[in-house]
Amino acid sequence: MATRIKEKYQTEAVPALQQKFGYKNIMEVPKLAKIVINMGLGDCKDNPKLLEIAAAELADISGQKAQVIAAKRSVANFKLREGQNVGAKVTLRGARMEEFFDRLVNIALPRVRDFRGVSNKAFDGRGNYALGIREQLIFPEINYDKVEKIRGMEMIFVTTAKTDEEAKELLSLLGMPFAQ
Repeated sequence: MATRIKEKYQTEAVPALQQKFGYKNIMEVPKLAKIVINMGLGDCKDNPKLLEIAAAELADISGQKAQVIAAKRSVANFKLREGQNVGAKVTLRGARMEEFFDRLVNIALPRVRDFRGVSNKAFDGRGNYALGIREQLIFPEINYDKVEKIRGMEMIFVTTAKTDEEAKELLSLLGMPFAQ
């Protein structure tokens, strides 16, 4: 079964991108490769229970088990030792990625207070887009009463586009609400 985003990509985005950028072959048309969701949990390094709760929230949001990330090196100023757990991440591909993107664009982002669109300056020069979210409460999967602490997260949208202009056009055709 094809998701709404996949159908939108095939019926609307591919022809529009082919016309705008002059792709001869359908395989040249950029597409969304993966979405990486990262949650920094440096304040949880001393309390493994909080780390577990945050990883479970990330799993609820993404629909996939979160991978706990350990510190690669020690940093004395932050009282951080190598090997301590400092974050959680999820890499989404395929149908889960499309379903998450659909929920993010149509349900979660409109729930942000004073939302006027996402920044169009967060491209990295190679066709990837980074989006930061200040609180996990915008996702309907999170039960407000069970939240221990409001946490933010970063999302990286990795595309096969070669330039930022192509990536922005692709994401906006898929429904990403960029600010004017």
